[in-house]
Amino acid sequence: MRLKQAEARVKTLLADRNSTLSEADKETVTHNIAMGAVKYADLCKNRTTDYIFDWDQMLSFEGNTAPYLQYAYSRIRAIFRKAEDIKPGKIIISCEAEEELANKLLAFSEAVYSVGNKALPNLLCNYLFELSNLFMHFYEACPVLKDTVDMETKQSRLALCEVTAKVLKQGLGLLGINVMEQM
Repeated sequence: MRLKQAEARVKTLLADRNSTLSEADKETVTHNIAMGAVKYADLCKNRTTDYIFDWDQMLSFEGNTAPYLQYAYSRIRAIFRKAEDIKPGKIIISCEAEEELANKLLAFSEAVYSVGNKALPNLLCNYLFELSNLFMHFYEACPVLKDTVDMETKQSRLALCEVTAKVLKQGLGLLGINVMEQM
């Protein structure tokens, strides 16, 4: 019953957005966001803390939620759709936002190990949320596809985007949460 309610709430949230998705794609996105939100809300809390069930917080596209992480992934995929023929290249760190993102990406295996070692899935949730925040900061601070950016820098930044998308997809997959190319 709650899962159907989650889907109904997501459908209402998405109706307010201008979407170019087909009806079948909208259904898939609705289902993935709803199921991801419920799963993530359960997994992101430390098992020793109190749990408060809150639809508005759980389904928010802001903050430490599955929809926020799923949106970060789909935003990266949108960059690649706009990149057309530009391919990721060698990563060259040239600013602080790139370095912070790269360092967080390098910590993924450690985060996964900690989750398994301590049986605390919230550690992976926290890692993925921090990664998404660092990606959003990187995206704002470091133009990826602007005409003023040279090709080598574009390719380097696309490579950081590509690795971030892979880590988000794999991390969310470990939590049983699907990602979407478009939302």
